[in-house]
Amino acid sequence: MNLQVTGLDPDGMKLDGPQCFLDQEEAEEAEEAEGRQLLEPETWRAYAERRNALRKFLTSALSPQLLKRHHAHMELLKKCSYHLELLPKHLALGDQNPRVLPTTFQFIDPQKFQRMKKVGAAQTKIQLQLLGELLQQLDHGRSELDALLESPDPQPFLAGWRLVEQRLADLAAATDSFLATMVPGRLHAKHRLVSDVNATKIPDIQLTLSTKMPVTFDRKESVAHQDWVSLRWFVTLQPAVPEQFELCYELLDPQTQQECLQCGIFPVAAFTFDVRNLLPNRSYKFTIKRVEGYTLVYEPWLDSLTLQTRPRPPEGPAPP
Repeated sequence: MNLQVTGLDPDGMKLDGPQCFLDQEEAEEAEEAEGRQLLEPETWRAYAERRNALRKFLTSALSPQLLKRHHAHMELLKKCSYHLELLPKHLALGDQNPRVLPTTFQFIDPQKFQRMKKVGAAQTKIQLQLLGELLQQLDHGRSELDALLESPDPQPFLAGWRLVEQRLADLAAATDSFLATMVPGRLHAKHRLVSDVNATKIPDIQLTLSTKMPVTFDRKESVAHQDWVSLRWFVTLQPAVPEQFELCYELLDPQTQQECLQCGIFPVAAFTFDVRNLLPNRSYKFTIKRVEGYTLVYEPWLDSLTLQTRPRPPEGPAPP
C-alpha cells in the first residue's frame, strides 16, 4: 500500500501562560535537588542521563505530533480503495504506459488474474489489521513511558534500566514496521498469469498493490433545494483529474409504492451533478464512488450524504 499524505501538520499546542512553565520548572528543580541529596553523585548522574534519554525518545520517535500523524494516516487508509497494479518489470509503479498495459492484459489468463485479486484483497486486509495493531502498541507504549517518566521512583532507571532499554527497542521496531507496512506491497504469483501461447512475446510481469485516495462529498457545497439537490465531491489530497464515478440516491422512509421508485444510479464523468424531480421536504441519501474497475480488489468505505429537500412555500390567500 502506498500512502503519501500531505497537509496533515499537527495542531499547535496551546500554552497556559509563562507562569505555568515557571511553576513546572521550579517543581522539577526542587525534585532534582531532592534527588541529589538522596543518591550518590555517580548514581545520580546515571539516573539523570537515563531520564534524559527516555525524554528525548518520547519527544522524537514517539512524540504526540507524530502519533497524531500516524492516526491520520490510518484513518485515511481505512477509506482508500485498493487496486492490483500489473506492470512489466522494466516499469516502476506510477509509470504505467497506456499503450503497454492493454496489450499486456490481453495475454493474461482471466481466471488466474481473478485468483490473484482475491490474494490481493486478503493481503490488504492483513496489512490494515497489522497497521491498527502496531498503532495500538505505539499508543500504549507512549502512555507507559509517560507514566515511568513522571514517577518519582528511580529504581526503573537504575536497577531496571535494561528492561526500559528493551522496551524502547521494541517500540522503535514497531515504529519501523508501521512505516514499512505502508510501502507498496508486491504480490508473488504462485502460477504464471500469462498463458503459454505467445508467452515469449511479452515481458515479465510484476503485481503490486496500490491505493487510490477516497472520494468524498463536499459538505459545504452540496445543497438541497425544494425538488432537486446540487452535489459536489472531490478526491482527498489529490488534484481533480478526469475519472468515472457512480452516484446513487434513494428516498429515506418511503410511504407509498410510488415513493419507492424515488431512487436511482447515475454514471458521472465530473465532480458535480444535480439530481432533480425529488419530493419536497423529504430526506434523501446519496452515495458516491468510483466506477468499479477491473483491477479493484478491496474498497472498505464509501462516502454517503443525507440531505433534506426544502418544503413547498405556503400558499397565499385566494385572489378575490
